[in-house]
Amino acid sequence: MGLRDSQTPAIGTEEEIERLLQEELRIRRHVDLRLCSIAGILCSLDLLDSGVISSAATTSMLKDLDLTGDRYSVSIFIFTLSAIAFQLPSTVAVRFFGPRWWFASITFAFGVITLCTAFVKSWRQMIALRVLLGIAMSGVYPGLTYLISTWYKREEQQLRFAYMQSGEVIVLATGSIVNFGLNQLDGRGSLKGWQWMFLVQGLIACVMGIVTFWWMVDFPEHAHKSFRFLSEGEVKIATSRIQRDRGDVHVEPFSLTKLLVHAKDFKVYGFAVLYFLLNLVSTSLSYFLPIILQSGMGFSTNQAILLSAPPYYYAVVPAILSSYFGDKLRMRGPIIIFNCLCLIVGFCMLGFASQVTVRYIGTYLATGAYVANWAALNAYQANNIVGQWKRVFTAATVTILNGAGGIAGSYIIRQNEAPRYMTAVWISIGSHILMIAFVGLFSLYFYFANKSERKGKRTIEHTEGFEFTY
Repeated sequence: MGLRDSQTPAIGTEEEIERLLQEELRIRRHVDLRLCSIAGILCSLDLLDSGVISSAATTSMLKDLDLTGDRYSVSIFIFTLSAIAFQLPSTVAVRFFGPRWWFASITFAFGVITLCTAFVKSWRQMIALRVLLGIAMSGVYPGLTYLISTWYKREEQQLRFAYMQSGEVIVLATGSIVNFGLNQLDGRGSLKGWQWMFLVQGLIACVMGIVTFWWMVDFPEHAHKSFRFLSEGEVKIATSRIQRDRGDVHVEPFSLTKLLVHAKDFKVYGFAVLYFLLNLVSTSLSYFLPIILQSGMGFSTNQAILLSAPPYYYAVVPAILSSYFGDKLRMRGPIIIFNCLCLIVGFCMLGFASQVTVRYIGTYLATGAYVANWAALNAYQANNIVGQWKRVFTAATVTILNGAGGIAGSYIIRQNEAPRYMTAVWISIGSHILMIAFVGLFSLYFYFANKSERKGKRTIEHTEGFEFTY
């Protein structure tokens, strides 16, 4: 549906072609091991932050720092706002400084700031550090989304984004269990339980920053410079398969005009709106799930921290399965719509059921659906654009609107609405009905554009033979 079959190498005998295809498969698996593993861990930093601060919010932190009223929501809002402000320059910086140096630096900075958060004494100090944390975090998600999109053919991308998302949510779920253990250290070393959470997970992020410098890979055309990765011959094979797929391996010299010219493409804003609508829900769940379990379902602090982990472990299943079939069947829109429907059912269970067990199962459905849709949306936008600087611009733009959704999502769960949180329930359901409508409109546009391209009436994305994926 929308992807023209990738061209096979039209050189040599059948045996030579078969050997080349096997070599491409071996290289792709090597890239999977190196890139998808570190991408999942680094992208987990954003969710790691939400896991730490949401778990800490069920302890004495809110009282200790006077995070009363809307101040807790402001601490989330200000983090997202600072991340939005720096996303485009930080994504461009990945190209200038290279993935190894840039991701290692900002990951280490993230760890240091998280560590320092353990020692704040007031809500003002907390919010100041949240601004710095957002700046450090700003380039991770769009930068890694862009990097992964440069390494894989279009029909391979959703599963790789799912690998990234799976690593991300597994770290978040494990972090919740770690937070439970760290909360048991309350009072040890003159530190509160929430301080131990920030301290330990900040140290972990610092170590990951160091590991990132050696494990992260560069862009395909410079991959032979990565530490113990691909040879120059293997790099040529890796880049040739991407060139056959969409013809945008090589990067044009940077200019602000070449970057901003893509602001004229309405598709970019349509993709961005989809991210906004999705992150309304993901932020509200990731930052507030322990609070929902505690205030909305009556669990204790430790129970709420522990029970917030299983829905994220479960989310790996729909993320991998839906992405596998999305790549295999070469479709994106129907997968997104299916996930949206699952989320709507999950929120109906959370909002309208009377039994705690049914409501808790609803958090599984909702969490699994929105995590799966991250991978689907990443593939949806990456499959339908061509050009390195356009990928940079699109990755940054959709992440900015994604961040705006996060700002809105930090306010839709109102603690005075416990135990039902009906504002969050209705907004989450409505946002995903809108997502279904947007995907439907995109699908119609892509269908007629591809039809025109096949008749020779237009060239899509200024690339001969390119077709939209829908």
